[in-house]
Amino acid sequence: MENFETIEGEIYEIIFHNEENGYTVCEVSVNNSLITVCGHMPFIAPGEGVRINGKWINHPEYGEQFSAVFVERMLPKREGAILAYLSSGILTGVRESTAKKIVAKFGEDALDIIATSPERLSEIKGITLSRAQKISEAFLIKQEATQTVMFLQEFGVTPNISLKVHRQLGQNAIELIRENPYILCDRVERIGFITADRIAKSMNIAPNHPGRIASGIKYALMQASLSGHTCLEYNQLADYCISFLNCTMEELTASFVTLKGKNELIFEENMVFLPIYYNAELTVASRISLLQNQKIATPHIDENIDIFSEKHNIKLSPMQRAAVKMANENGILIITGGPGTGKTTIMKIIMEIFKKEELKVELCAPTGKAAKRLSDSCRVEARTLHRLLEVNPASTDEVRQFVKNEQNPLDADVVIVDEMSMVDILLFSSLLKALKRGARLILAGDSDQLASVGAGNVLCDMLESEAVKSVRLNEVFRQAEESRIVTNAHRINSGLLPLANDKNTDFFFMNRTSEGAVETICELCSGRLNKAYGFDALSDIQVLSPSRKGIAGTVNLNKILQSTLNPPQKGKKEKKFGERIFRVGDKVIQIKNNYDILWTSMDDSTDGFGIYNGDIGVILDISTTNKTLTICFDDYKIVEYDFSMAEDLEIAYALTVHKSQGSEWNAVIIPVCSFPPMLMTRNLLYTAVTRAKKLVILVGSEAAISRMVENNLKEKRYSCLIKRLRELI
Repeated sequence: MENFETIEGEIYEIIFHNEENGYTVCEVSVNNSLITVCGHMPFIAPGEGVRINGKWINHPEYGEQFSAVFVERMLPKREGAILAYLSSGILTGVRESTAKKIVAKFGEDALDIIATSPERLSEIKGITLSRAQKISEAFLIKQEATQTVMFLQEFGVTPNISLKVHRQLGQNAIELIRENPYILCDRVERIGFITADRIAKSMNIAPNHPGRIASGIKYALMQASLSGHTCLEYNQLADYCISFLNCTMEELTASFVTLKGKNELIFEENMVFLPIYYNAELTVASRISLLQNQKIATPHIDENIDIFSEKHNIKLSPMQRAAVKMANENGILIITGGPGTGKTTIMKIIMEIFKKEELKVELCAPTGKAAKRLSDSCRVEARTLHRLLEVNPASTDEVRQFVKNEQNPLDADVVIVDEMSMVDILLFSSLLKALKRGARLILAGDSDQLASVGAGNVLCDMLESEAVKSVRLNEVFRQAEESRIVTNAHRINSGLLPLANDKNTDFFFMNRTSEGAVETICELCSGRLNKAYGFDALSDIQVLSPSRKGIAGTVNLNKILQSTLNPPQKGKKEKKFGERIFRVGDKVIQIKNNYDILWTSMDDSTDGFGIYNGDIGVILDISTTNKTLTICFDDYKIVEYDFSMAEDLEIAYALTVHKSQGSEWNAVIIPVCSFPPMLMTRNLLYTAVTRAKKLVILVGSEAAISRMVENNLKEKRYSCLIKRLRELI
């Protein structure tokens, strides 16, 4: 039996700390002597008192060390120790200058004030009441969560996600997990069934445990939602679960009955839903029915159209004029069409006419880039849907909470949404619930684009149902026809090969092998396009690949482009997270919605919460002292990321086409090589091409382009929205 002993002292210095797994090497002052301690010790900081249970080991290079098995933290009591603790960066939002102010003001009572009376921190100049509350919250979470974090690290759960476990399950988290590990995937966002199952196996939980089967069923439906489905056919779900869980049909049926009785699954005819998606579909259908029945036309519409046309020297086509009149006459209208067909012009005239009638109009889009583009086109503020609805920081992807809802509706008479193809069923449901009685809803989008990243195929389902008033614009206007990008987008959509390499064209094809394509893409990004067009590699050029994997997939392209466009240099800060390296100057993309992260504008004039899946930014600074990455999103939102949040970021010199939706760049480079058949589709190529404003370059083979243009297969998404709309309207 091993000999364990306990030492007690104060953290003197952190020598090494791994953000990924919490492994730490530190020096502890014990009876005025320094002892080197190593082990998994997340969140410890200089100045803290610790009681450590462990054993002595002899490291072949570093000599005698104390290997920690269990660490009990004790808060510092001396002013000097408190200052060292707060200055260490252990609390997000507290740096050395702030720590000095807090200790100078409250002395030995500083930590008690933070824990029990955080409002008193606002007595210090520069600390707002909101910031004081956040400091207190960070302090309390770290104090209570340490043991949960250490317990879960044995199973590969990162400290950041372990904190979510603690927030959700509370102080009894470890006991609850030991009793039923599947509570993790049932109640904690971002801990999946696979992780819970691994923990359960280590605890010798039986493979046919009812909790395992129930969680596995819900996991299967959640995975289906990540592929765009709001539901699955019963037999399809059952066959998958029997194979995946290695259970019998009797065990599966018993779990179905239990979950149905607890309202954790909804069965409708032969389809099975998670409640969140079932309720969202019902909400969307019923709210659209109410909007469809509104008849609230404003007068003088023809006269107002003529005034607008004369003012802007624009002659509307008959279809455009009809679209404006339909928007005036109906509670809800869909305007769809490809590039160059005048959707933006219609939105602009609708906005001006309704404003002339003294109606309050709100413009919005799913992403920051799309909202900015809409603002520039209409010359009025457009907001993201999340910002319009005022996202509640307590939101998660599974439980989206917005300040604007049925009880607190939007103060808008007309809401215009652009890039509607990107809007998933949950977000659309939230928007509809936030409309006040009598408000109109105008939805603009290209139904031939890829469907939303989230579950549902809302725009296409509404159009296919033929139950929602809509107008499809087919005429490409003369100015747009001058662009090969526009004409080729329509050719691709019609099943025709694009025309490239004409004189003075904005559309090029470069014939290359897969390996040659990667080399050429690097050359284009690193100098050729800048020399020829003045395009900036970060802000103007974007590589869009059909796939993450493969030689010309985003993973490989990003490694090569990062080393080409932003190589390591002496004095340039960088930080390694596992296999990934982030460097100051890197272009990055957020890959997970983060509803509660705080951002401030570049000029410090505004602030808000939330950075969302698909938002793109540039790393401005990396601080190893404060353990933060400072990133600028959408050219103006400054955000500080704790190192533990880096898992939400990826390098973004190359993006998948799916991630590019809602954004536009001056130049788009598309590798058209050999990718899995499911990705070689017409609407994926069409979507990629329409992301470019001034230049498209296809790099690869003509055969790959032909395969994509010929393949008009669109991914089937299981949903009952079409049926619901037809039944209600």
